[in-house]
Amino acid sequence: MKHRSTRQAVDDLAAGGRLIRYEHPVDANLELAEIQRRVYLNGGPAVLFTNVTGCRFPMVSNLFGSLEQARYLFRHTIDRVRKLIELKIDPSLAAKQFWRYPSVPLAALTMLPRRCRSGAVMQNSIALPDLPQLKSWPDDGGAFVTLPQVLSQPADGASLQQTNLGMYRVQLSGNDYDPQTEVGMHYQIHRGIGVHHRAALENGRPFRVVVTVGGAPSMTLSAVMPLPEGLSELTFAGALAGHRIPMVTGPGHAPIYADADFAIVGTIDPTRQKPEGPFGDHLGYYSLQHDFPVLNVERVYHRNDAVWPLTVVGRPPQEDTTFGELIHDLTGPVIPTVLPGIKAVHAVDASGVHPLLLAIGSERYMPMSGANEPQELLTQANAVLGNGQLSLAKYLWIANHYDNTQLDIHDVSGFLQHMLQRVDWRRDLHFQTQTTIDTLDYSGSGLNRGSKVVIAAVGPVVRQLPTSIEGDLHLPEGFGQPKVAAPGILIIQGPAASASRPRLDALLTDRMDVQSPINRFPLVIVADDSDFSARTINNFVWTTFTRSNPAADVYGIGAFVADKHWGCEGSLVIDARVKPHHAPPLIEDPEIVKRVDAIAARGGALAKYL
Repeated sequence: MKHRSTRQAVDDLAAGGRLIRYEHPVDANLELAEIQRRVYLNGGPAVLFTNVTGCRFPMVSNLFGSLEQARYLFRHTIDRVRKLIELKIDPSLAAKQFWRYPSVPLAALTMLPRRCRSGAVMQNSIALPDLPQLKSWPDDGGAFVTLPQVLSQPADGASLQQTNLGMYRVQLSGNDYDPQTEVGMHYQIHRGIGVHHRAALENGRPFRVVVTVGGAPSMTLSAVMPLPEGLSELTFAGALAGHRIPMVTGPGHAPIYADADFAIVGTIDPTRQKPEGPFGDHLGYYSLQHDFPVLNVERVYHRNDAVWPLTVVGRPPQEDTTFGELIHDLTGPVIPTVLPGIKAVHAVDASGVHPLLLAIGSERYMPMSGANEPQELLTQANAVLGNGQLSLAKYLWIANHYDNTQLDIHDVSGFLQHMLQRVDWRRDLHFQTQTTIDTLDYSGSGLNRGSKVVIAAVGPVVRQLPTSIEGDLHLPEGFGQPKVAAPGILIIQGPAASASRPRLDALLTDRMDVQSPINRFPLVIVADDSDFSARTINNFVWTTFTRSNPAADVYGIGAFVADKHWGCEGSLVIDARVKPHHAPPLIEDPEIVKRVDAIAARGGALAKYL
């Protein structure tokens, strides 16, 4: 089925045994989100909530609950899209293997959005407060749209190809917003809507924005697709939907997605901001309150059979993990054409995506010299950090394809072991300071401000990695509880960080020398809870890379600076303790947990996923 509404997607999943209907009362204030988190983590299907307290619309969660379920939703079109991507990589295949691509001309036609004068989404008008009010975490600033499709257009734009489709945070209530006429808009840096905002500032006029929810599932996925600048997301959405995306065009508003379930239509004054947030975000912490633009709402629409799709974000994995998996599934083969020499990249979901990026490059400079040091890898690393959303990476670990052609970039533990067996901390650390990082990452020195480090390793194995602790590590006072998180990675527990306490080098690394037994471990992490941090590879990744800023929190035993290059003779040490300026982690409301426990105890189709 080629879906044109959320209702059609719901019915399709139900017919395939991939959806549960939950008809008991459920509260959109925290309770529904707690249910969704449990259903996703336990591998459950989509859930249609038909009796949401105080809400006139049904709500559906977990539409993209697994990669297999997402492929099911797009089963009639995904192979066709893959073939389009193959031809983008090598257009000559259309002539050489023409029999493999009979459906491509039809798919190409679906990539052109079509104009229309009206659509199903405009069948009914409602007030802004009548929309579903989902609150996911106790300290969220209000209700949010969690699967928004934000369509923006420059103030002087008329072409559908100028329309940007993105998924940005949309706050429906709370704070100082007028509940009838204002919606908070949170743009992250490196997002397409920022181009329209900048143009509006330059010409001194508001720009037009429409927030739609629902419709074809392809629109939701397209809103998060990392497409090249200048290529409209509507083209990809049409190919994946299997039909041209209908857009209602007219004077006074941005194009409105005609098949959407809901639409919020308005304008943004580029000079006006209001406090937005807090919001529990996908790094596993609250994104704190900051001033962001305001959408001045002019009209709110919904179709006759409207269903409100939702997701819940938090510490990975969550449903948005599936988006990343599906995007990689579709676009992974394109990477070598965009970044020459790069074989693969992996933004590690367990880290919250941007904090940790793994890459496999190709070291081909001066092959006759036999030099075992990163050369071309550094060029490729710079290209990675200059490319779209990859530029938000904080820690970039890049390996050489020719050192192990079977290296699996999705095996995080195996990849890090490969690196730690080869890395030379005296040479292979390359920092970028006073630069931009993800808006949601509070490990840095301010909003969007922080640092990056490239770790590049080339050559044969130079050390064997210990898997256990032998003897006394002779740790300084205040440090203890050592645990091995993975081969070569040691986590030790340190005193709580505070503004008045000395830096980690004065407390730890300066008190140890390169002969200390701890140097058997090339990578040492200092954490608040070593047992938790070492318990799983995901815990290690989340703790280490979300709670550290490379320029401020990377230390080393036997550290030195030579010609402005920082390195160390012994172990690399990362301070992954919670700092005073960090955002608080996400914690469930105990009363809501008990309430959902009671739902599970009642039994029924949903209970086994709770």
